[in-house]
Amino acid sequence: MNNTKIKIGTRGSPLALAQANDVKARLLKSHQDLGDDNIEIIVIKTSGDRILDRHLMTAGGKGLFTKEIEEALIKGDIDCAVHSSKDMPTTLPPGLVLSTFLPREDIRDAFISVQSETLNGLPQNAVLGTASLRRRALALKMRPDLKVVTFRGNVQTRLKKLNAGEAQGTFLAVAGLNRLGMAETVTEYLPLDTFPPAPAQGAVTIEIRDNDQSIRDRLTPLHCTKTAMEVAAERSFLKTLDGSCRTPIAGYARLDGDKLELYACLLSLNGQEVYEAKDKTIATLEAAETLGEELGQKIRASAGEDFFKTLKEQIAAEFE
Repeated sequence: MNNTKIKIGTRGSPLALAQANDVKARLLKSHQDLGDDNIEIIVIKTSGDRILDRHLMTAGGKGLFTKEIEEALIKGDIDCAVHSSKDMPTTLPPGLVLSTFLPREDIRDAFISVQSETLNGLPQNAVLGTASLRRRALALKMRPDLKVVTFRGNVQTRLKKLNAGEAQGTFLAVAGLNRLGMAETVTEYLPLDTFPPAPAQGAVTIEIRDNDQSIRDRLTPLHCTKTAMEVAAERSFLKTLDGSCRTPIAGYARLDGDKLELYACLLSLNGQEVYEAKDKTIATLEAAETLGEELGQKIRASAGEDFFKTLKEQIAAEFE
């Protein structure tokens, strides 16, 4: 047996551990010379896991879920890191790269409620719990009467808050529920045409040191080119619009044969202003990134800089 030890870094939530264990299982299946003892999963607590009393926007944004893990990767304490792609900042620390994407799960959002079978069926002025500005904006676009409160925490924590009556409905990614074996929790699958997902939703990625060819080679059999191309377009769009936790942005790409189509969307905080764009390109990684950038620039021009200024002021007034 190979004496090599592969150390996989991950957050400690049940979903993060399920994803890391999935990567471990795929590595074992792909490499006969690796045994269970050759792969170690190392849990790293991130700032985002510790800060639960306020919105991510006021604490530092998406990087809060990756900072400590990436520091361990850079130092060599771990060999690779498993992330939910939608948690990843669009700019990585120097020397790190997203080398691998697993086959993508369902990209839709799920509406969860113990009081209503559908989002539209919630009673007038019902309370909706979510920490996502995108989900908030899309819900208010459909139902301006709803009152939205901030829900933070992992899947289990948010479901506990819902069952405790802190809100009458909430949202979770279908992909996460599927990975946790909790598909029965879904009350309503929200359609893409009315409730588009966050860019990169449903995709698990693996981050490595760019110069670590040995780990890159180990991970190559796990890589899904289709997912990588779709996520590249979505993250490029996100980056062009300065996509962070401070902007209600939705979008998804679909690879169909030799064509890649991207739908991109920007919303106001209350969902009443919507800017959309859609286009196709040839199916290459470079073209996917270019498409995302072009649609981002198109939407930014349509919205105008006053839109972003107003959005920033509204968010500061409500959350800071």
